[in-house]
Amino acid sequence: MVSRIIGFLGKEWQNLNEAALLLSVCALLSQVLAVVRDRLFAHFFGAGTTLDIYYTAFRIPDFLYVSIASFVSVTVLIPILLEKMGNSKEVNDESKKFINDAFTVFFVVIILASIILFFLIPFIVPFIAPGFNEDSIDKLINLSRILLLSPILIGISNLIGSVTQTFRKFFVYALSPVLYNLGIIFGILFFYPLYGVSGLAYGVILGAVFHLAIQIPVLLSHNFFPSFSKNINFETIKRIVFISLPRTLTISLNQFSLIVIVAIASLLEEGSISVFNFSYNLQSVPIVIIGISYSVAAFPGLVRFFSAGDKISFAKEIENASRVIIFWSLPITFLFIVLRAQIVRVLLGSGQFSWADTRLTAAMLAIFSISLLAQNLLPLLIRGYYAAGDTKRPLYVNLFSYFFIIVSAFGLIALLRNSPEIKYFLESILRVGDVPGTEVLALPLAYSLGSIINLILLFRIFEKDFARGLWNSLSKTFFQSFSASFIMGFTTYQFLGVFDKIFNINTFFGIFAQGLFSGVLGILVGIVMLK
Repeated sequence: MVSRIIGFLGKEWQNLNEAALLLSVCALLSQVLAVVRDRLFAHFFGAGTTLDIYYTAFRIPDFLYVSIASFVSVTVLIPILLEKMGNSKEVNDESKKFINDAFTVFFVVIILASIILFFLIPFIVPFIAPGFNEDSIDKLINLSRILLLSPILIGISNLIGSVTQTFRKFFVYALSPVLYNLGIIFGILFFYPLYGVSGLAYGVILGAVFHLAIQIPVLLSHNFFPSFSKNINFETIKRIVFISLPRTLTISLNQFSLIVIVAIASLLEEGSISVFNFSYNLQSVPIVIIGISYSVAAFPGLVRFFSAGDKISFAKEIENASRVIIFWSLPITFLFIVLRAQIVRVLLGSGQFSWADTRLTAAMLAIFSISLLAQNLLPLLIRGYYAAGDTKRPLYVNLFSYFFIIVSAFGLIALLRNSPEIKYFLESILRVGDVPGTEVLALPLAYSLGSIINLILLFRIFEKDFARGLWNSLSKTFFQSFSASFIMGFTTYQFLGVFDKIFNINTFFGIFAQGLFSGVLGILVGIVMLK
C-alpha cells in the first residue's frame, strides 16, 4: 500500500488535459478546505476586528514573499533547469549545482530580510492599517512577526516545486495547498483555544510546514534535494535575477495594490477588511481551479515548444487552454452573480456571521465575478510570456493596470461619498441599500475594472507577438458560452422566485435547496443551449 501511494505521488503526468484535471481536482479539494477554513473564521469571529487584524497581518509577509521568493519561482527556474538538464531530461551535476546555488542565495537573503522586517514591523503597520486603534496595532505587530516564517517555508517549497514540476510530478505540487489549508484549520480548532489570536498564526506556519514536507519524498527519490553551496556560480544567479526582476515587480504590484486596498478598508466600517477578504477568497475558488490549474499544466509544454522553435504548437497550446478557460469561466460568472446570496449564506452564514455581513459579502462577490474570465485568462497569458523568456511585457501592462486599481479605489470611494445618487444606484442593483458600510463596494469594483483592463491590453499584445488571429479562433467559443451562460443565469434567477415560495429561505436547508435546485435547472438549460 505504501509503495503504491509513493508510486502515485511520483507518477509523471504528460498529457495536458490529464495534468490540468489532476491539478483542478486537487485545487478543488484545496478550495473546499479554504471554504471550510473561512466558514470557521466566519462562525467564530464574524466580520469584525479580530479577522480584520488577522487578514491585515498577511500583508507584510505576503509582500516579503512575492518580493524575494518570486525570484526563485517555478516559472523562472523551470526553463533554466530544463536547459541545464539537456536533452536527457535527467538529473545531472549541472542541474543539481544550479538548484543548490539558487537555494543557498534565496535562503540567506530571505532570512536576512525577515530579521530586518521583524524589527521594522512596528514602524510599518501604522501605514498599512491607519484606521486601527492602539490595541489592534499591538496584536497586528505580533501576528505579522509570527507570519514572517511563512514566506521562508513556502518559498523553499516553491523552489523545490520547480524540480517536481520539471519531472511533471504534478500530484505533490497540487497537494501542497491542500495540506496548507489543513494546517490553518488545525490552528483555528486547536491552537486558537490554547494561544488566542496568535494560535491562528501558528496554524498558518503549520500549514507552511506541510506545504514543504509533502514534496520532500519526490526530491529524495530523484536524488535532487537542495543543499547549501560553498562556491556559488553568481553568473547563473545574476541570470535568475535578470529574468525574475520584471516578474517580481509584476507580482509585487498586485500585493502593493492589496496593501493599499486594506489600508483604505481599515478607515471604513469595522469588518470591511474581513468582508473584502471573504468575497475575494470566494471568487478565487474558480480562479485556482480553472485559471491557475490550466496555466500551471500548460507551462512546461509551452517552455519546450518555444525552446524548440515550434511557435505553431506554442500558440496552439495557448489557444486550447484559453478555449477551456473561457468555456468554464462564463457559466460560473453568471451563477456567482445570480446565486451570490445563497452561496455566501450557505458557505459562511454561521455563528457570528450576520445577515448584514452575508449581504455585503454577496454584493462584493458579484462585483468580483464580473472579472472572473479576465482573472482566469491572465495567468495563462503571463506564463506564455514567461515561457518565451519575456518578463517585461507583463510588467508594463500590470504596472498600468494596478496603478489604475489604486487610483480608482480612491476615486470610487470619493464618488460614493460625494454622489448619493450613484451610491443609491449601486446599492439598489446589489440590494444592500439598508446595509451599513456599503462604501467598501468601491474596492472590489476597482479591482475588477483593473483586471479587465489588464486582460484586454495583455491579450492584444500577446496576440500580436505570438498568436495572430487568436481572438478569431476563440470568439466562437466565447459567444456560444456567453449566450448559454446568460440564458442559464436568467433561468436560474427565475427559478429563485419559484423556490422562494416552496422553501423556507430563513433556514440553512431552505436557502441551500433554493440555490441548489435553481442552479441545477439553470445549468440543465445551459447544457441544452450548448448542445
